[in-house]
Amino acid sequence: MPLLDVQDLFVRFDTHGGSVRAVDGVSFTLEEGETLGLVGESGSGKSVTNLAMIGLIPSPPGTVQAKTIQFDGRELFGLDDVEMRHVRGNLISMIFQDPMTSLNPLLSIGRQLTEVLELHKKMTRKEARGVCAEGLADVGIPNPERRLKQFPHELSGGMRQRVMIAMALLCKPKLLLADEPTTALDVTIQAQILELMGALQHKHGTAILLVTHDLGVVAGMADRVNVMYGGRLVETATTDDLFGTPRHPYTSGLLASVPTLAGDAEAELFSIPGAPPDLAALPPGCAFEPRCAHADTRCAERVPPLEPLAENAGRAVACLRAEELTSPAGGAS
Repeated sequence: MPLLDVQDLFVRFDTHGGSVRAVDGVSFTLEEGETLGLVGESGSGKSVTNLAMIGLIPSPPGTVQAKTIQFDGRELFGLDDVEMRHVRGNLISMIFQDPMTSLNPLLSIGRQLTEVLELHKKMTRKEARGVCAEGLADVGIPNPERRLKQFPHELSGGMRQRVMIAMALLCKPKLLLADEPTTALDVTIQAQILELMGALQHKHGTAILLVTHDLGVVAGMADRVNVMYGGRLVETATTDDLFGTPRHPYTSGLLASVPTLAGDAEAELFSIPGAPPDLAALPPGCAFEPRCAHADTRCAERVPPLEPLAENAGRAVACLRAEELTSPAGGAS
């Protein structure tokens, strides 16, 4: 049994402009200790998928439906707020994109960390403070006792993100949801944070669902990758298979748009033509069809299901021409 099993997840937002299908029938699994990358352009539904799983979609305007969201043998879909609060931060933790907006500017670092253990582990504040100091030391923060007394604005961006990671791991969760954990950081700090997450995962055996638009991060951390477009999964594969032989034209476009040191410095960087689809008015067929160089008449008429490839049942592609197209790394043919 996988640690996480999500089947037929739908998230809809009712707006003045109509009903927005932010997540449209997404299904995937995640094994214990595995890192699964969830990639795609902004607005593809990656972060909403994470939030829906742990009950953080506001209703209204959001509506969540699912066949199942099963975690460690327990059904999460339909849990009330009290039961879900026991899961969030305790069994499943989340690292948000911007620690400055996630940390309370009016509370010290120590108070925000100890609150987690007081709530979930029923520790006294004194007991929790000692555990929190150890947690800060584990993520490479020097002088942890001093840092506990400081406020978020007194720390650098890299330090704040380390605090968020320490907070997420205080209860030793089985699953860590990392939503663009390095986006707001410079390249050097990004590398340090990713190395830290990998080391802590190895130490605690934590599974990670890594949401990002940075394919370099995925290549370095993920065991498997799910590619999202227009609220749907369009390709899922092991990291090696995806980067070696992308089979969906959108995946090929994403990989081709990544700059490389081997490329011509004066050559224009490749970009996928067109714009992401309007989720309030998705086309009747494949959502990527208007931007796809390989589309034919079938693509505009029918939504392609996510189906296993004949030669590799371990990967799946939502493309009516998937069996016809073979694409080397960096582009479709």
